[in-house]
Amino acid sequence: MCDLMRKALLSIFILTLIFSTTRVYGQQDPQFSQYMLNYLFNNPAYAGVEGFTKITAVHRSQWSGFNTTFDGSGGAPNTQYIGMTTPVQKLRGGVGFFIVNDNLGPQNNLQMQLSFAYHLAIKESKLSFGLRTGIYSQSIDAGEYRIIREDDPIYVQLLNNDSQVRPDLALGVWFQSEKVFAGVSFNHLLKSEFDFGVAGLRNALEEHLVFTAGYNYELNYNLVVTPTVILKSDLNEISIEGGAIGTYDDKYWAGLSFRQGDAFIAMLGVNLLKDKSLSIGYSFDYVFKGQDAKQPTSHEVLLSYTLPALVTGGKKIIRTPRFRH
Repeated sequence: MCDLMRKALLSIFILTLIFSTTRVYGQQDPQFSQYMLNYLFNNPAYAGVEGFTKITAVHRSQWSGFNTTFDGSGGAPNTQYIGMTTPVQKLRGGVGFFIVNDNLGPQNNLQMQLSFAYHLAIKESKLSFGLRTGIYSQSIDAGEYRIIREDDPIYVQLLNNDSQVRPDLALGVWFQSEKVFAGVSFNHLLKSEFDFGVAGLRNALEEHLVFTAGYNYELNYNLVVTPTVILKSDLNEISIEGGAIGTYDDKYWAGLSFRQGDAFIAMLGVNLLKDKSLSIGYSFDYVFKGQDAKQPTSHEVLLSYTLPALVTGGKKIIRTPRFRH
């Protein structure tokens, strides 16, 4: 085992030990179990890193079948994502774009984000610096709340001003080689506030740090095992998730993951078409904590399509299970 692999795995192991007993932070952004197949959502520096254009769509149903105990109305949180990442040789980097719709009962969050990344070649590796800017919208359906006093001034104000749009900003760094990858991003740097016209209401987007890392270990010619970890923090509390995916013949994959204080996760997927450019993935979460207040299962479906690479000169692109160089 090479020194670089030892260092990467040791770092992941140490981080897991340090943070495994830390309290889970409050969820502000949507979470995706198949995060390792869509790093652009968490880190703007990932834009264009793969070396080809890819379009990704995700639908997540969290706590499937959940309804409120009061009257059976409402419903489970659900999230939709669609995004694209592509390299831009003239910029020596890449761009990425995504839209996320996150429905949380009476509250709905909508993001439209554009990422730019500059890639710096380091021998056979790549170091990327990214910036993301966009808008973050929050909408509230005040009619879905159970109101004691309909003349409550906050309730009345929400009825008259139920949606706001604010700017958003993120920065990130990403390192990628054929086997080792890692990145860190700082999201919601503007700390935009949503007051809905109510005096004294802050409701700010808190800064979030997201760290991800992994290693592609070739067990043999056809089988690659990729352990990954993702750490999220609002700079007060921390959540960590780790697991591994095995990819066979660059076509089939399966994996297991564990989200601290929340769920066990199983994943399956397949790459279709002759060039394996169409990918379909599915994840199943079994929620083991707080089942009295939510349903025990969550489901997520991912669909991605990789456009054919355009090689106009220079070094030929070589496909590997997780990286092109």
